[in-house]
Amino acid sequence: MNFVRSRLSVGSLLGQRVRGMCNKLPEVKTESSSAAPAQEPRPSFRPPGYRPSNMDKKMLVWTGRFKSAEQIPETLSYETIDSARNKIRVKVAYMMMVLTLGACVLMVIMGKKAAGRNESLTAYNLEKKAKWREEIEKEKTQ
Repeated sequence: MNFVRSRLSVGSLLGQRVRGMCNKLPEVKTESSSAAPAQEPRPSFRPPGYRPSNMDKKMLVWTGRFKSAEQIPETLSYETIDSARNKIRVKVAYMMMVLTLGACVLMVIMGKKAAGRNESLTAYNLEKKAKWREEIEKEKTQ
């Protein structure tokens, strides 16, 4: 069983389908029945409609899919809502990148100003430890 799985995964990684011993593609039989209506069959795995929540409606408006929340129909396809969520996700990711770069630049500026005032973490730590030593000596003498 593991051998079959490994063969299938290796074949899919290489872009080839493993069909066993046969090289022929399966033939598709078409039934031409004149009594059947000419409708496209609906996929059974898709839900007929998705009722958007309030947050979904806000996302649809923010992404520009609809002008206002009143224009959003009661049911939408899942793909529409999923694409709106993806657009919001990308916008939030870009915003986080910009905020991260802005915070880095701000830290560099603040660090250079502190270096100009001759402040450093080592000096700060040494002063703090000196205060602690003085407090301990005062407690010992009392």
